[in-house]
Amino acid sequence: MLSSMGYGTRSEIGWLAKAGRIVFDAEAISDVTMRIPVTPDLVARMNINGEALDPLPGIVILLNKPVGATCSHKESGALVYDCLPQRWKRRVPGISAVGRLDKQTSGLLLLTDDGDLLHRVTSPRQRVRKTYRARLARPLNGDEAAVFASGSLTLKGDDKPLAPVLLEVVTDQEALLTITEGRYHQVRRMFAACGNHVLELYRERLGDLRLPEDLAPGDWRLLDAKDQMLIFQ
Repeated sequence: MLSSMGYGTRSEIGWLAKAGRIVFDAEAISDVTMRIPVTPDLVARMNINGEALDPLPGIVILLNKPVGATCSHKESGALVYDCLPQRWKRRVPGISAVGRLDKQTSGLLLLTDDGDLLHRVTSPRQRVRKTYRARLARPLNGDEAAVFASGSLTLKGDDKPLAPVLLEVVTDQEALLTITEGRYHQVRRMFAACGNHVLELYRERLGDLRLPEDLAPGDWRLLDAKDQMLIFQ
């Protein structure tokens, strides 16, 4: 279990135990063959190297994705996974981004090792609402809200129109856009179709789940079951 959570190889876990670095119910475990039930309270009962045990499998992370980080395990440069503890990259099952934000888009990003949750959030059938704040190069024309809400806008390269999209004007060069699809660079392409260009793009909500204002770019927190339900509301 500890090896699958990224604490090291089985041999390395054995060395930690022999060094008294694994503590369960306030007692050091020296026998790595000792069987311990994996229950929800295990995190509170065990610590490794003087620190609380990491979350058990089923982890859901809310990250404020910084500009310049890529939602990939393989690309070069800064990755969103670099924001997490290094050993979490070795967890099995692995932690993956729930959908993607492009390199220059920031804001709310979920990461999880829960395949069922990942599928539910990204499935087109769920129609999970995603709200973005866009800062534009030029003032709005004034007809974008009607065009986006019509359900008839077909983007260049696509073979079917977009589902209706809600646009809320913040200023003449800033708007909130709520979409239920996740097409490639959708928000940027929508404004391009109206003769505008997105300078900055920030995702601030998934469903009713909001990115906390006090969560700085690159910072993260764990989501509990109550928070996760907000995604589908």
